Amino acid sequence: MKEEIKAHNNVLELIGNTPLIKLNKITQNLKGNYFAKVEAFNPGHSTKDRIALYIIEEAERKGILKPGDTIIETTSGNTGFSIAMVSIIKGYECILAVSSKSSADKIDMLKTMGAKVYVCPAHVSADDPRSYYEVAKKLHNEIKGSVYINQYFNELNIDAHYQTTGPEIWEQTAGKITHLVACSGTGGTISGAARFLKEQNPDIKVIGIDAYGSVLQKYHQTMVFDANEIYPYRIEGLGKNLIPTATDFTIIDKFEKVTDEASAHTARELAKTEGLFVGYTSGAAMQGIKQLEEEGEFDEASNVVVIFPDHGSRYMSKIYNDEWMQKQGFFDSETAEIHQIEYIK
Repeated sequence: MKEEIKAHNNVLELIGNTPLIKLNKITQNLKGNYFAKVEAFNPGHSTKDRIALYIIEEAERKGILKPGDTIIETTSGNTGFSIAMVSIIKGYECILAVSSKSSADKIDMLKTMGAKVYVCPAHVSADDPRSYYEVAKKLHNEIKGSVYINQYFNELNIDAHYQTTGPEIWEQTAGKITHLVACSGTGGTISGAARFLKEQNPDIKVIGIDAYGSVLQKYHQTMVFDANEIYPYRIEGLGKNLIPTATDFTIIDKFEKVTDEASAHTARELAKTEGLFVGYTSGAAMQGIKQLEEEGEFDEASNVVVIFPDHGSRYMSKIYNDEWMQKQGFFDSETAEIHQIEYIK
């Protein structure tokens, strides 16, 4: 009998079913068991592949997206890459409004994937006409036959993770998960995964990681938007200067804030201890776990799943660049880890 060629029809078939990897060395002094859901194993190297494919296919199913249409989105980089990748396979034009805080690596990747990119100033209010939210809305209004994904205010962002990420984690942990820890930006990942997991076991504790300079933690505690919380910070794809409706605050038990500097060092530590070359937000999530453990959040029986959203290659000009780290003031006598390169002549 002649064997069939074992091949995927296209790259989109590789989205999802990412591995759960036990963390060993970086957690050796922490109480509990720790497992990373490593989303860099998606073909677009981030968790945003899930929402890009899900939202676009839902739009196709409903007749909103038609052949030759243009997809528009706001992004800190990862969602844009995923949308550009899906657009290539499905034959759509792609236009992206990107925050200037996004790394040069991310912006170059978007251009390489054929997207038209508008780089917008990061540190302006959400309703400023120059913000990437407003630029995307303007482009959508101007371009006939365009669809604006609008991940921050799209319930499908949550649904994508409810349908995929949550069930995967439940199955991979055999239902033994006690805590879910995830960064919160748009909030789709944490909200969707948490919604599914809490339906299986309402005792699972869900903890969101937020940045200093973001409004999310304060809003969760008070349900009041406090603009005084907002100030510039460096971590991409984490925290917000607005309240995304794609965040289900009722299903998140608490938020933990982390600093730019600690998150950068912890990302580098993950590479050196676990061999996991992951992004800035992954460092933030792991830093949050360290702080939570110190606060007594976990015990020896805890089975903690942390979502690592993307790959370290997107941050070569930032946290994995010694010069950038030095310019931010992230190296001092205690934390200096600049690697000297010797050239043999």
